[in-house]
Amino acid sequence: MDGAPCFFSGSLTPGGCGLPSTGRLAERFAGGNGKIQGGIIRRLKHGFRPWDVVLFADWTLLRLFPPLRAMWAEIGTQARVCVTGQNAKRVLFGTINLRTARRTVHLGRGVGTREVREFLRALRSAYRRAGTIWLLADRASGHTASATLALAKQLGIEFVWLPKQWPELNAMDQLWRGLKQEVAANRQAASIDDLAEQATRWVLSLTTARARRKSGIASKHFWLRALSQHFWLPT
Repeated sequence: MDGAPCFFSGSLTPGGCGLPSTGRLAERFAGGNGKIQGGIIRRLKHGFRPWDVVLFADWTLLRLFPPLRAMWAEIGTQARVCVTGQNAKRVLFGTINLRTARRTVHLGRGVGTREVREFLRALRSAYRRAGTIWLLADRASGHTASATLALAKQLGIEFVWLPKQWPELNAMDQLWRGLKQEVAANRQAASIDDLAEQATRWVLSLTTARARRKSGIASKHFWLRALSQHFWLPT
């Protein structure tokens, strides 16, 4: 069912983000990247067909050493974060569906071409009944590699490139922010695999409303709001 979370990975055993202000977004849209934004909207309007899906895609790096954030402590004492000194890492590839907020997560050990290709295969498996998968993503080297683009074409996946250094346009990037704050910050998991499983469960267990809110899709200022409300049939 398209509105339900989806988890896929070959390694795991199943078991308010800081969005920029409206003023800041308006200021950035007024710049040169606003033309790129308009081009993306025109491309989707022209190419989209019934039963296609539009997804935001992004990856995030999880490290066993926790990111440090502001936290509460007794007056006159310093907050303590206990760590082991180890700093293993895992990569989570994630997508969020523009219309339904369905999420998918895929676990990897890197962000190279091989890992990205595995992610694309898993993504097509999760959306096997969909038409074209329109994948909004950045121009990371693993995304733009010729082998990746060839596989994407074979799988019916169309990359739609987002502007450089503009993460607030990527709803999945915004969702990762909430993940780091609520799951990874100021505490160290028992192992990197345990942390990866916690992170996956957090993403997939969000309600649709909470996922839309944390990713920014629910905002009345979201840049693809008109498309998400009026453009798609159910899949």
